[in-house]
Amino acid sequence: MANVVFLSIVIPQPVLQVLRGFFMGAADIVPGVSGGTVALILGIYRTFVNQIRAGAHALKQLVTGDFKGGFDSLKAIDWLFLIPLGLGIIIAFAALRGPMKIAIEEHAELTAAAFCGLVLASCYLVWKEMKIHDGTRIAVIVGVAIAAFFLLGFQNGAVSNPNLLFFFGTGAIAICAMILPGISGSFIMLMLGMYAAVLDGSIPELLVFLIGATIGLGLFSTVLNYLLQQYEQTVLAALLGLMIGSFRVLWPWPNGVGYTIEEGEIETTVRGTGLELWANTGDLVKALALAIAAAAFTIGIVQIASRLAPPVDSEELVNA
Repeated sequence: MANVVFLSIVIPQPVLQVLRGFFMGAADIVPGVSGGTVALILGIYRTFVNQIRAGAHALKQLVTGDFKGGFDSLKAIDWLFLIPLGLGIIIAFAALRGPMKIAIEEHAELTAAAFCGLVLASCYLVWKEMKIHDGTRIAVIVGVAIAAFFLLGFQNGAVSNPNLLFFFGTGAIAICAMILPGISGSFIMLMLGMYAAVLDGSIPELLVFLIGATIGLGLFSTVLNYLLQQYEQTVLAALLGLMIGSFRVLWPWPNGVGYTIEEGEIETTVRGTGLELWANTGDLVKALALAIAAAAFTIGIVQIASRLAPPVDSEELVNA
């Protein structure tokens, strides 16, 4: 705890907040621990969800014509909390999207193996976060996992040449994962076949993605608050089942998670949702080693972060 106090004195709070945002953004661009999980570990989850809800309420007032109430609500928002956090998330996306795009195109199977390790570690962390492991929750996990596995079989891999509506919808859906402990936004993009497209998106496409994300986040924050208050353990069980079922997308063979490449004026979509069970022994050993390393790294980072952050009451998630 002394280290935390020292950092708080030496490093200004806005800078620390940018760093927290960077860790959240990094978690969401890589299909591993979610931004919501990172926020929970860092002790800012309750404040984050409450500020997002306050922003959504202010926006609703403005849209419905209550300008005085809307501006009053905007003034009540802790902008010194939200703006540096958002800046850190944007910096993480800008810094990491290029390397991730190269990785999924040039090292598809090994990248997918690392994703498998990251998500496997997240499954473990969500299981630990669950306080109730009764028959109902186990049934939810198994049911959602089976449903997700079969539904993902209909996915043809990366979406080729998506229009702006795809970017808007992906932003609106994927951003919800940022405030859900246990599931990352990039995981949702992989399921939608839009992961590579977003990483390689143009400025207009990314702006549309951001607009969709802003609207989706505002709408979903209220729903999330209700679900976590009423059905927290069932929600976590469903998330865990979804992550288990997602290994159909994340399995390294064939072609990793799938991607789209440009050859002159022709775009080629590489399918990544097949089920080739085994590669040659050398590739299998390398992939397995990388998956184990990624899982261990994720759990290690979470353990370090939990020690550096203030202790979080287990009821914080319920009361957020």
